Amino acid sequence: MNAWSNIKAIVKRELGGYFTSPIAYVFLIIFLLLTGFFTFTVGSFFERGEASLVSFFTWHPWLYLFLVPAVGMRLWSEERRLGTIELLLTMPVTTWQALVGKFLASWLFLALALALTFPVAITVNYLGNPDNGVIFTGYVGSVLLAGAYLAITSMTSAMTRNQVISFIVAVLICLFLILAGYEPVTGLLSRFASARVVDLVAAFSVMTHFEGFQRGVVDLRDIVFFASLMGFALFTTGVIIRSHRAG
Repeated sequence: MNAWSNIKAIVKRELGGYFTSPIAYVFLIIFLLLTGFFTFTVGSFFERGEASLVSFFTWHPWLYLFLVPAVGMRLWSEERRLGTIELLLTMPVTTWQALVGKFLASWLFLALALALTFPVAITVNYLGNPDNGVIFTGYVGSVLLAGAYLAITSMTSAMTRNQVISFIVAVLICLFLILAGYEPVTGLLSRFASARVVDLVAAFSVMTHFEGFQRGVVDLRDIVFFASLMGFALFTTGVIIRSHRAG
């Protein structure tokens, strides 16, 4: 089997694992209910009086903060807990193939959950004349954001057999990546550090890079940021998995 065939086999195995249990369906229902609640109720969708999905995308970093780690915490923790990680790594599959396959399967599942929110886009088009280009870039940014959170969760999942610990550590790391760009945090930091340090910390915030997509701006620097974050987290995951293989 070539590399791509191995990856596809793992993707199929992982996706099948999601949908053979009720967990996937429960997650999808919770995700759709929460996005609807935060968009129409908390986000004051109708009170805004404008045809846009600002109230929809604004809450995604916070929704993903808990929902994405809930999806990804089992990626490697479950394999380690059940002892199947040794079986997986003794198969004619390289570490990076297993890593990419499991990551892509979970990312596709999250993309599916996001795609199922299409009634929100239809609703805003029915009520007015929104800029669908902005809506599209918002979805692109949201998919990249989910991928970044998932890669981080993959890394924490590889660190421990305990899914709860993996979940908590992933939430804390992602929370830091949210708060790093918030004005109260940068304002506090500016009291003790130089402007260059404050700007450096803010540059690591997912909010800083996600806001551009929400405005309909596709900046290469934002894409590179999310790609780099995913690449670094997955590389670290690979290092951790190889250490298990060596052990």
